[in-house]
Amino acid sequence: MNEEAPYNDMIIQKDEDIDIASRALKAMAHPLRLKILCILGTASGKSHEISVQDLVERVGTSQSNISQHLSILRDKHILVSRKDANKVYYRIGDESILHLIAAMQKAFCSNPLR
Repeated sequence: MNEEAPYNDMIIQKDEDIDIASRALKAMAHPLRLKILCILGTASGKSHEISVQDLVERVGTSQSNISQHLSILRDKHILVSRKDANKVYYRIGDESILHLIAAMQKAFCSNPLR
């Protein structure tokens, strides 16, 4: 019996899709960035906007540190931003990221929302 699954049985088949998924997961893998994504996501599976200052208060680190992490997530097309006067608001821009966060919550959290 052949132990290797045929190529067409792979969950992700296209190298381009594997590359996109790998880059997104790498960006999300940092604890602070994952915390930011968990704050931006909601239990209802939707994203809501939060200002940078609100994220600083909720995450508990400096604004410059938060801004660096937000920049990484934005560059990987995970977050989108909107400027309103002197405030910048962020939200998760890709619904698939919300599904991924929900799946991680279900798999890893000791008291998952149900």
